Amino acid sequence: MDIGISEQDRTRIAEGLSKLLADTYTLYLKTHYFHWNVTGPMFQTLHLMFEQQYNELALAVDLIAERIRALGHIAPGSYGDYARMTSITESKGVPKAQDMIRELVQAHETVCRTARSLFPTLESASDEPTADLLTQRLQVHEKTAWMLRSLLES
Repeated sequence: MDIGISEQDRTRIAEGLSKLLADTYTLYLKTHYFHWNVTGPMFQTLHLMFEQQYNELALAVDLIAERIRALGHIAPGSYGDYARMTSITESKGVPKAQDMIRELVQAHETVCRTARSLFPTLESASDEPTADLLTQRLQVHEKTAWMLRSLLES
């Protein structure tokens, strides 16, 4: 494979993207779980918001996995792989709606940190397609975290 990125850089990038994939998939599961189980006065708003968010995340995992494949590596796809690689913690039981929001804010911020950690490698490898993907993902996660944070203000 000769796309202008060394095998060593492609491996490092694929490893970082695999961690991002694990974080994104774990966030997808958490958001879907909250969608099913949210209750309280904000039910309708949160139920619909969480649905929009998990649908967007479902598309994102595909984009990330396909970029890993384009770099010549295998995309992880098991719960065991994701559990081992993710930085996002599982929820304990079913949190109250406000706690769901707080957990999702933290999870989106975690995904942002994971994505940002790849930029030095991407820059040194001149991997603009992956940088573009991560820039788009950061825009989504930062905006979503902001929207969720705004629900916590009184």
